[in-house]
This record gives sequence, C-alpha cells and structure tokens, in this order.
Amino acid sequence: MAQVTTTADAAATRTRVGHVRWIVCALLFFATTINYVDRQIIGILKTTLVAQFGWQDERIYAAIVFSFQLAYAIGLLLAGRVMDRLGTRLGLALAVLLWSVAAMAHAVAHWFPWLRIPTINLDATTGLSVVLLGGAAAGFALMRFLLGLSEAGNFPAAIKTVAEWFPRKERAFATGIFNSGSNVGAVLTPLTVPWIAANWGWEWAFILTGATGFVWLAFWLRSYHPPEEHPRLTPEERAHIRSDPPERLTPVRWAALVPHRQTWAFSIGKFMTDPIWWLYLFWIPDFLHRNHGLDLRSIGLPLIVIYLVADVGSIGGGWLSSTLIKRGMSVNHARKIAMLVCALAVVPIVFASRTSNLWVAVALVSVAAAAHQGWSANLFTLVSDTFPRRAVGSVVGLGGMAGAVGGMLISIVVGEVLNRTHSYVPIFLIAGFAYLAALLVIQVLAPSLAPVRLPEEAA
Repeated sequence: MAQVTTTADAAATRTRVGHVRWIVCALLFFATTINYVDRQIIGILKTTLVAQFGWQDERIYAAIVFSFQLAYAIGLLLAGRVMDRLGTRLGLALAVLLWSVAAMAHAVAHWFPWLRIPTINLDATTGLSVVLLGGAAAGFALMRFLLGLSEAGNFPAAIKTVAEWFPRKERAFATGIFNSGSNVGAVLTPLTVPWIAANWGWEWAFILTGATGFVWLAFWLRSYHPPEEHPRLTPEERAHIRSDPPERLTPVRWAALVPHRQTWAFSIGKFMTDPIWWLYLFWIPDFLHRNHGLDLRSIGLPLIVIYLVADVGSIGGGWLSSTLIKRGMSVNHARKIAMLVCALAVVPIVFASRTSNLWVAVALVSVAAAAHQGWSANLFTLVSDTFPRRAVGSVVGLGGMAGAVGGMLISIVVGEVLNRTHSYVPIFLIAGFAYLAALLVIQVLAPSLAPVRLPEEAA
C-alpha cells in the first residue's frame, strides 16, 4: 500500500530537522540591515553637514563619498581571504566591530582641525588631480574610508556563511532573505535618522545608529558557531545541511578567469550600473532638498517610498526572467529580455530633474531604483549561468570591485557637475542611459551566455 504524505507530515518533518540555520540567516539579515543604515546616513545628513561646516563646493562632499567607495573596492579584494583565514564567526564579528566604531566616530570627525587627507578631484580644465582635504572634511573622509574598508566584509562573510549552513536547494532563498536587509536598511534610515538629528543633533544620529552594531555583535558571538560545533544543532539538521554530494572546491585563480569574455561582461555591467545605485544612496536626499526644498523633517516619506518600490523591482526582475524560462524561452533570451525591460524602465528618470512636482519626481526615481534592483538580480544570475559554482564567488568579487571603482568615479563626476551647473539634469541623463549601454556591451561580449570551461574541466 502506497504511503501518503500529508501537509502535516511534511510540517512535522521540517520541525524534526530543526531551524537553527534560519536563526543564523536572521542574524545575517540584521547585519546587512545595519550595514546599509550606516553607509546611507551621510546622504540623509548631507544638507545638515554642508550648513554646519560650510562645504559650499560640491566637490568636498563628493570627495568624502569617494573615500568610502575607494575603501570599499579595496575591502572587497581583501575580505574573502580574511573570512577564509579567520572563519565566518570571528571574521564577520571583526567586520561589524570595526564598521560600528567607524560609524560612531563620524560624530567626532570634526575634532581634528590639523588633519589633512589626500583625495581625487575632477576639473574640466585640468582633469583628475590630487587635492588635500582639511579640517572636518578630512575627518569625515577618514571615517568614511574606515567604514568602507570594514563594511566590505559583510557580503563575502554572509555568502560564505550561507554556503556553510544551507544545502544547495535552500541557498538562493537564504541569500534572498539576508540580502533583503539592504532595502530594509535603506527604508529604516530615513525613518529614524531625520528624527534623531532634528531632536538630538546630527552627532547622535551617527552614535545611535552605529551602536546597533554592538547589540548585533553580542547576539552573534553568543548564538553563532560553525555547524560542526553548534550545541543546539540536532543530528537531523546537521545531516540536512550536509545532504549535498561533496563538492570539489579547487581554488580558482583570478588569472584563470580574466581571459574569459563572460568575466568582462559581468564586470563591465557592474562598472557601468552599480554607480547609479550609489547615486541614489548618496545624492537623492540632496536632489530632493535642492529641487523640492525638503528638509530633515519632510524627506523621510519620499525616501521610504523610493526604497519600498525598489524592493518590488528586486523581486519582479527575478520573477520575469524565471517566468520566461518556465515558458520555454532560453536562459540567454530570458535574462536579456528581463534586463532590457529594466534598462528601458530607467530611461524616464531623465525627466525627474525637470518636473516641479515632488511626487512625479519621486515616482520617476522610484521606478528607476526598482528597475536597477531587477537589473541587478539578473546581472548576478548571469555569473551562475555561465561559470561553474566554484568560480562564482571569485567572479562576483571581481565584478563587485569593478562596481565600486565605478562608484568612485561617479562621485567625483557628480561633484564637478553640480559645482558647475547646480543641476541634476546631466546626472540623470547619465543614469537614464547607462543600463542600455551596459546591455549592449554584455551582448557584444557574451551573445549566447556560453558556459565557461575552466582548464581543469576541459580534459
């Protein structure tokens, strides 16, 4: 007689397996949320800091943002090796400890009038040049550099933790859960920071948001242990985590990846479009203040709307390509059609700086932010579509570094453009057409998304 498995039986089976791995996933979610709050806060407080310290030259704020992105690019090169050497328990704890200290230290960044920090400026006449920041600007640039260097450890550590704690069939879902913390952080920042700054001062906004990392750190060190050592992990859940066939984890050298056109397709795609997301994080609050007169007390709702809509785009972009594949379309066509839809949805942002209606501008930016998230979901998936699993992390790291370098460049470009034109029109023109240009490059370099065969597999 055939055995019938009911829904209750399935639920009971899941209960017997255990849920410790999902507690670990929740800790990664909260770490990512804190990560994004700490990095976005300076964009919310830009107008306050400009008024406080007299940064009338837009290139000063651009140089401060540049410092974060430079350090983030460097950190992405180092973080993976640090996590492999220390393990995720100590590695992620160290990263959160350092970025929390750096976040809180922004409150005293103006205490060192003697400090001088070199940075890069863009001038239409002389081109790129090295300039010295002094006083409060130098202090903020230093703190942003330290923040970027340490925050780069979050995603490599989180991805490595998911690989250690989840079988292959659950990893995408677990990754989606912890990664959603980035959008939650982007929503929480305008909910909390303006109120703190308006009532207690901008220094306390940095101190209180930075201090949340220490709360997380206490839970992490108390609750997290590797699966082999975790005292609350049942034998059933440990067997579930290790249910995949053993993987051959031969290290992949970057030199083996660089010659492949698929590596360049992903990296150039990140280089051309990641900066637009940085633009939203660090400059949209200034745009809303400059064009629509929003201050700390009124800027929260528009920013919350923008990032909530961006959440929808993140889900929708992945859903679109998956649906097309289920209907029989090839992976190559499904991914690129979804990316084309997202790229076209960004184009109307070119009108955002021309409208006098606040909510029309918010709608245009919201759709563009949502389209970026949908684009990004598919761009990341191109890597797993074309590379063997053991190379995915390395390729994503290379692309992430390229995106951070693009973010460095966009900061100095935006600073120079605003300094000369006092207008976001040229900036939104760049944003509007960056994705179409990137898709063209991807199509030229990887027209069929052919799988890459690394040397050890070619035999």
